[in-house]
Amino acid sequence: MDRYKLPPHSHVDLSERDPRDRRGFEGRKREGRRVLREMSYELGTLQELLYAEGKHKLLIILQAMDTGGKDGTIRHVFRSVNPQGVKVASFKVPTLKELSHDYLWRVHQQTPGKGEIAIFNRSHYEDVLVVRVHELVPEGVWQRRYQHINDFERLLADEGTTILKFFLHISKEEQKDRLQSRLDEPEKRWKFDMGDLRDRERWDDYMEAYEDVLSKTSTEWAPWYVVPADRKWYRNLVVGSVLISTLESLDMAYPVWTGGDPGAIVID
Repeated sequence: MDRYKLPPHSHVDLSERDPRDRRGFEGRKREGRRVLREMSYELGTLQELLYAEGKHKLLIILQAMDTGGKDGTIRHVFRSVNPQGVKVASFKVPTLKELSHDYLWRVHQQTPGKGEIAIFNRSHYEDVLVVRVHELVPEGVWQRRYQHINDFERLLADEGTTILKFFLHISKEEQKDRLQSRLDEPEKRWKFDMGDLRDRERWDDYMEAYEDVLSKTSTEWAPWYVVPADRKWYRNLVVGSVLISTLESLDMAYPVWTGGDPGAIVID
């Protein structure tokens, strides 16, 4: 899956990346789902090891256009993990208290501690995406934030956090189908928001903003992966594969038992 990993500060043109690509897996949808089930259990085992060892920290950042599949990725990829060691943070419109601080203040509070996985469903990148597209702050303000974000993530990495960032790349056509399904299916209708249509009208502006984000903030310590996300099952396979290979690379081990001979302990 390294084909989807962006080299540091490489120029990104999203029009050259196929949202329906699945070259990293030769099987079909049914086979992909079977593999994902196996991977989810493996991920659960690795997450338990991460929690037990209590040395490493993992931050996962998910960004996408509306209907891009952030919730679905969390639901399917992490279905076998222990909630005790995993937390999900969703960054919505800032509160008055949050607005009284710098824009990274609320984000830093949600980063993982030792032994934890933190998943950001949207993130600090909204402050160079939404605020740019909707002109909520002057250009001179959001332009400076790319360097702020790189420095912030470097701080986290230097303090022991492994950072993985996934942009779930869907096509405009696929988004249309998913939005329509939210209207057509009663059990999904609650997800539909008229604001999604307003953002859809600015699709090209968002693509330009995302290209700058991906180009300027993919670093050695916090790489971006551009994940083909039109096929939900393949999206999940890519994210799951990267997570497993990353956790395996941490060379973790369960803590050594220091309580003496366990065979000498009598439990009444």
